[in-house]
Amino acid sequence: MAINSQIKFLTLGKTRNMKKILLAAIAFIYGAVSANAQNCSNYLLLQNNKKIEMTIYNKKEKEDGKQVWNVSNLKTAGGITTATLNTEFFNDKGKLINKGETEIKCADGMLLMNMKLMLNEAQVKQMADGTATASGEFLEYPPTMKEGDNLKDGNFKMNYKMNGGLESNMEITVTQRVAGGSESITSPAGTWNCIKINSNQKIVTRIAGIGIPIKMTTVTEWFAPGVGVIKTQSNYGSTLITLIQ
Repeated sequence: MAINSQIKFLTLGKTRNMKKILLAAIAFIYGAVSANAQNCSNYLLLQNNKKIEMTIYNKKEKEDGKQVWNVSNLKTAGGITTATLNTEFFNDKGKLINKGETEIKCADGMLLMNMKLMLNEAQVKQMADGTATASGEFLEYPPTMKEGDNLKDGNFKMNYKMNGGLESNMEITVTQRVAGGSESITSPAGTWNCIKINSNQKIVTRIAGIGIPIKMTTVTEWFAPGVGVIKTQSNYGSTLITLIQ
């Protein structure tokens, strides 16, 4: 009888331990899901009704215009958070010169930047009248990158057909993406601890089968984990977030 009582006690203890393990596992899973959602929600471009202003500078460090993003249509489905970026381009006189719309994503804390954002205002304006199809649109920014990490390349292709029937295509490739050291970046919009990302970017454009000279440049980005790209610099100039509302 004493033996049976002991066995019952041991079984009960095991059951309690199993309950504790299950509760701990549920808490861990819930915590992981919450952490991923939180990581996505902290990105500037994934906050509904947020306005972000990026100032554009030429290679002489003179202000050359602004790119303004207004975030809307934020939603999460299937573990992926998406938002619409309504983009406006302004020249150095503050005059609106073009508008556009782009989608941005986040999955498991990884920011997926749409490579359409690499197009300048002249390229966006050129494609305003016509139809376009694109592939390979998103460039990955892992939330836990560290110095020395090799990041995934990007390859964006767009075929464009003007209303008059003229066809053109564009390809943007981003290669040799390497995470460098950390650096603090300060602007009128705030201060962020960023990781420098160096890469090579190439743009090839063809209009009616005629190739336009290849544009190649070395680009440095300052990426604040959980926040987004704060600053960029290339042979042609730089950009910097200067206003957040």
